[in-house]
This record gives sequence, structure tokens and C-alpha cells, in this order.
Amino acid sequence: MGSVERLPFQTAGRGLVEITTDVDRCVRTIGIDQGLCTVFVQHTSASLVIQENADPSAARDLERWLERLVPDGDPFYTHTAEGPDDMPSHVKGALTCTSIAIPILGARLGLGTWQGLFLWEHRLRGSRRNVLVHVA
Repeated sequence: MGSVERLPFQTAGRGLVEITTDVDRCVRTIGIDQGLCTVFVQHTSASLVIQENADPSAARDLERWLERLVPDGDPFYTHTAEGPDDMPSHVKGALTCTSIAIPILGARLGLGTWQGLFLWEHRLRGSRRNVLVHVA
């Protein structure tokens, strides 16, 4: 048995958005001292990553690296119904994660000192993204 909460996030466009505090608050509210928190993003052009949250340059470098790996507008893509960032957003989502499991210790996310949980928006325009948090 467990509990599932839906957390909505409005992104401003492509990039990493830290959601650690929101998910941790959800875990504390549910009140399980030890267990597992599974976080799932309900989209194919956004993803989740655990990354350093102390120095913003780490996130910027990661974003730039993925942009170089999967550029917008590559003539190889045929799925372009929503613009030149459409298929690259799906590829980026496939290369990263749509769900992440994090242990719960002392009613908190068991993340390391410099770890944060991020929602990664892959589209150029902002979108409303839903993240499900399952705690058991």
C-alpha cells in the first residue's frame, strides 16, 4: 500500500527545474519514516534526473552537453509536427529518465549532500508538467 500525489509544475522552457523541496514536502506530509519514493513524469518530452544542486554551472554544463548531443532541427528527424524541437525533445526524454526511485530515511528523501531532483524540460516553450510521487 502507499500514497500517490500529483505535483503540477509550470516550466519556463528548456532547462532543469529543481523539484527536490516539493517532492520532499510530499514525503514528509505522507509521514512514512522508511520506505521508497518513486517519482514519475507523465510526459515524453520532459524527464527527471538527480544532479548536483550546489553549483548552477553543473546544470548549465549538462544542459549544453545534451543540446550538443541532440540538436534541434536535424534533417534526420521526420517527427516535426510541433516544430524543430519536437523529436529532439523525445530523444532527450528517452536518453534520460521518466521515473526515479529514492529511498526514504527519517521521513525525508535519502539524497546525498549535493544531490537534487530535477524536472528537465526539453521543449523550447514552457509547459505544464505533471509529476507523480508514490510513497510506500
